[in-house]
Amino acid sequence: MAEQSGAFAVLAHRCIALAVQDLVQRLDRPIVLVGLMGVGKSTVGRRLARRLGLPFVDSDSAIEDASGLSAAEVFERFGEEDYRDGERRLVARLIDGEVRVIATGGGVFVDPRTRDMLNTRAITVWLDAPIDILAVRTSRRNTRPLLRNGDPKGTLERLAEVERPSYSAAHIHVKSGDGAHRDVVDSIIKALEEHLSAPKS
Repeated sequence: MAEQSGAFAVLAHRCIALAVQDLVQRLDRPIVLVGLMGVGKSTVGRRLARRLGLPFVDSDSAIEDASGLSAAEVFERFGEEDYRDGERRLVARLIDGEVRVIATGGGVFVDPRTRDMLNTRAITVWLDAPIDILAVRTSRRNTRPLLRNGDPKGTLERLAEVERPSYSAAHIHVKSGDGAHRDVVDSIIKALEEHLSAPKS
């Protein structure tokens, strides 16, 4: 009986691998993860890219590579308006070329021009998580300028109220919690399959 279970397990693994391979072959544009800071876009994005066999890029890391400064330092030094303009140009370059997985900064999708561009030229995935979880995650590192005000949870609540309507325009909505990242990746892959299989309007 154990051998039979093992055989079924191997068969199931092969079927999943073939399904993922088929999904990747049908992708003709990048997958872009959006959502509030601390929701896990970078961590989940890396895992998703690994599962799909695609390249991964983090827009905040790309900003650092281009400027020699961290994304937080660029934000603080030049202000939000200039930061968003530069971020939009950088994201436009990232979605050109090969199909890949891209994790974006928290405010990327709130900018209307960037949001329209991403929804036109990429598959956008909104990662969503409860504020209590985001507050815990973002408290681990003091690298977010918007949260250096003595009330990070309150700031996250205000940001969520303002920004969630923008995130709701993403093609795919996946809820995340304090569970395993692989479960979030599984949910994204399932949602991608449904999105690609849906009839085009």
